[in-house]
Amino acid sequence: MSPKELQYIEDALGHEQFLKSQCQQAVSQLTDPELKNCVNQLMAKHQEIFSRFYQLV
Repeated sequence: MSPKELQYIEDALGHEQFLKSQCQQAVSQLTDPELKNCVNQLMAKHQEIFSRFYQLV
Protein backbone atom coordinates (compact mmCIF):
# COMPACT_ATOMS: atom_id res chain seq x y z
CA MET A 1 0.00 0.00 0.00
CA SER A 2 1.41 3.36 -0.98
CA PRO A 3 1.81 6.18 1.56
CA LYS A 4 -0.88 8.15 -0.26
CA GLU A 5 -3.36 5.26 -0.04
CA LEU A 6 -2.56 4.83 3.63
CA GLN A 7 -3.23 8.53 4.21
CA TYR A 8 -6.64 8.21 2.50
CA ILE A 9 -7.55 5.32 4.79
CA GLU A 10 -6.36 7.21 7.88
CA ASP A 11 -8.48 10.19 6.83
CA ALA A 12 -11.51 7.96 6.31
CA LEU A 13 -10.98 6.38 9.75
CA GLY A 14 -10.88 9.83 11.33
CA HIS A 15 -14.07 10.88 9.54
CA GLU A 16 -15.90 7.75 10.64
CA GLN A 17 -14.77 8.23 14.25
CA PHE A 18 -16.01 11.82 14.15
CA LEU A 19 -19.38 10.84 12.69
CA LYS A 20 -19.80 8.10 15.28
CA SER A 21 -19.02 10.51 18.10
CA GLN A 22 -21.54 13.00 16.69
CA CYS A 23 -24.16 10.26 16.70
CA GLN A 24 -23.30 9.36 20.31
CA GLN A 25 -23.70 12.97 21.32
CA ALA A 26 -27.05 13.23 19.52
CA VAL A 27 -28.36 10.04 21.14
CA SER A 28 -27.53 11.38 24.59
CA GLN A 29 -29.62 14.49 23.91
CA LEU A 30 -32.59 12.98 22.09
CA THR A 31 -35.78 12.08 23.90
CA ASP A 32 -37.84 10.70 21.00
CA PRO A 33 -37.40 6.90 20.95
CA GLU A 34 -37.84 6.70 17.17
CA LEU A 35 -35.15 9.30 16.54
CA LYS A 36 -32.85 7.65 19.08
CA ASN A 37 -33.29 4.34 17.28
CA CYS A 38 -32.55 5.94 13.92
CA VAL A 39 -29.39 7.63 15.20
CA ASN A 40 -28.29 4.42 16.94
CA GLN A 41 -28.59 2.66 13.57
CA LEU A 42 -26.47 5.39 11.96
CA MET A 43 -23.90 5.01 14.72
CA ALA A 44 -23.74 1.25 14.16
CA LYS A 45 -23.29 1.81 10.42
CA HIS A 46 -20.41 4.22 11.01
CA GLN A 47 -18.80 1.68 13.35
CA GLU A 48 -19.16 -0.98 10.65
CA ILE A 49 -17.58 1.29 8.03
CA PHE A 50 -14.76 2.16 10.45
CA SER A 51 -14.08 -1.54 11.01
CA ARG A 52 -13.95 -2.22 7.29
CA PHE A 53 -11.47 0.60 6.71
CA TYR A 54 -9.42 -0.55 9.71
CA GLN A 55 -9.11 -4.02 8.20
CA LEU A 56 -7.45 -2.50 5.14
CA VAL A 57 -4.52 -1.18 7.16
